[in-house]
Order: sequence, then structure tokens, then C-alpha cells
Amino acid sequence: MTVQAKTIALVGKSNAAGIADSINELANFLATAGHRVVIEAETAQYLQLSEFSSMPVPEIGKLADVAIVVGGDGTMLGIARQLAPYNIPLIGINQGRLGFITDIALDRMIPVITEMLDGNYVSERRSLLQAIVTRDGNQIFSGVAFNDIVVSRGAGSGMVELRVEVDGHFMYNQRSDGLIVSTPTGSTAYALSAGGPLLHPSLSGIAMVPIAPHALSNRPIVLPDSSEIVITIVAGRDISLNFDMQNFASLQHQDRIIVNRSAHTVTFLHPPGWNYYNTLREKLHWNEYPSVEGALN
Repeated sequence: MTVQAKTIALVGKSNAAGIADSINELANFLATAGHRVVIEAETAQYLQLSEFSSMPVPEIGKLADVAIVVGGDGTMLGIARQLAPYNIPLIGINQGRLGFITDIALDRMIPVITEMLDGNYVSERRSLLQAIVTRDGNQIFSGVAFNDIVVSRGAGSGMVELRVEVDGHFMYNQRSDGLIVSTPTGSTAYALSAGGPLLHPSLSGIAMVPIAPHALSNRPIVLPDSSEIVITIVAGRDISLNFDMQNFASLQHQDRIIVNRSAHTVTFLHPPGWNYYNTLREKLHWNEYPSVEGALN
């Protein structure tokens, strides 16, 4: 994939320390290099950046050739969902904590972006999930998730009971604290902490991971991403539905959540030499071993 980046959109995490300096530095560098620079409207308003044009996300989707996101993974998740219908490649500069999908170090921002805009990058496509909620046969809510769709109990309530069907086939009734339906990208997020498997982003799969199930035989399972998953709320109180832990819906008994793979995908552009296994090793600390002395003690 080759990106002709004539118009570059910049998106920033509004409340991050030093974000205005980073966005300004990057914007001025890109403009000097001959690119048209636009700032996402909320970013420009919050950071009071008036030197460059600002645009809402739908306009960015229509006009920009690439979007550079400065922030953490949460910032990338939010803009990725919004730009997915427009098929705009995304580049992530990490000004957050973890950086699974914002993978360019802030102090290397300018040289790495220079190299990538010269055509030296790794391109990768990621899948999304979509879900609708129906009540009494009527759709009441819909959303898209880049990481996961999570059904969970309220903080002060007991377990929920969920009926799960896949492609019209009954799978199980599950009593638990909730259920995570995850993309391969989301397999390193909440699903991982709940005991789910790691899925390579290129896999065509959907992981279902129960949260603290009552029956220990309720284990995570990976389904084809062509599957339609229907989750019915059977019992429980204060049950919620979250999309990437950002969008929210309250659920009632007999509500149905219908989950499918989204028709849209997101393309990431990574720095030269990037690979998924390096990311896992760095972020999950697989490269850290105890010293011989420490191991013997």
C-alpha cells in the first residue's frame, strides 16, 4: 500500500500534558515539508490551535489522505471507530501509557514520520465489531467496537445470566460477571486480563471470554468472524453494554445483543521494522528475565 499524503489530519488527546507542543511541532514540520495540515475540530478547540484549518471528523474522512493520532490507545480507539467508514490510514504517536496501537515514540516522532511519508512503513488492516440491541423486537441502540463489546453486571449487584447463541445454534446459558466479545486487536486488552487467548491481528476470528464465570467449565472460545452472536439477558441487575469501554447502554431482561463483524476495517501504518511479536514482547514484558542470583534466592 502506498499513501500519497497530500492532506494530513492531526488528532490529539486533549487533556494530555504537553500535547499542544507535540501537535504544534508536528503540524509545523508537516506544513514546512509541503503537506496540507488540518486539525481535528475538538483537538483544535481544546488546544486553541488557530494557525491551521480545523475540521470535524466527517470532513476529515472525506478529504484527508492519512490521519496521525497523538495520544494513547484510547485516543486511537475513539478516532479509529469514527474514521473506519472512510478507509483512511492511521498513524499512532504514543503520548499515553501503554501504546499497543500508538507505536511511535514521542521523542522519535519527526524522523520516523519523515521516513514513513517517504513510503517506508508497514501497513496492516484490522477488523471491527458491530452490535445492535433490540428490545421487544425494536432496535434501541447500536455501536461499533475496535477492541471489544462487553456485557457486565453493576458494581453492587450479583451475577448476570446470559443466553448465548451462535449462528442460530444455542451455545449455553452462562452465569458470570459478564461476557467479553473481542476482536483480535482487543485480545491484548480486557479479554487478556479475563484469561482470554492472544489472537494475531491478521486472524479472522472473534473471541468470547466469560468474566469470572460461576462454572469453571465456561472457557474462552474463538469463533469464525463470519459468526453472528446473539446474547440475551436472562437475569441480573444493573447490566450494561460497553463498546471499547467508551460507549454505554443500560440493559433489561430479555434485551438481545446481536454481534457481527463490521463491514469496515481500519488500516494502521507502522514504523519501518515494526512487527507484532516485538510489540507483545515489549508491552507484556516477555523480554524481562530474573537474574540468576535472583532466581536462586
